[in-house]
Amino acid sequence: MKLVYPAIFYPCEEKKGYTVEVPDLTGCISEGDSLVNAIEMGTDAACGWILGELEEGNDIPKASDYKDIVPDEPDGFVNLLVLDIDSYIERYGSKTVRKNITIPAWLNTYGEKNHINFSKVLQEALLLKSQSN
Repeated sequence: MKLVYPAIFYPCEEKKGYTVEVPDLTGCISEGDSLVNAIEMGTDAACGWILGELEEGNDIPKASDYKDIVPDEPDGFVNLLVLDIDSYIERYGSKTVRKNITIPAWLNTYGEKNHINFSKVLQEALLLKSQSN
């Protein structure tokens, strides 16, 4: 899943960089020592914010139209951040959820006899399925 959110960039004279704020993601603020670094840091912060919401089972806010976003300071400007949530989750998602499953007894016996990690097999199968969609 890829998402696009507008972000406001404010030059920071003291640090010779930029502060980045994603208005649709309350409290999502980052900074970078160059414009490129600020875009990367803002993207990382926004992905982390969204991952946290998804792991908690919350809905994520809809992105505002970038034309509706106005910087609070005259030297601020708006830019779009492209968030690759699937890629971010693969790298940083860590919350686990316990699931009970039902399988035939013979398959359970086979798995135990062959020291198969049922959770690992299920995770790998689900990841393969998600990548084929």
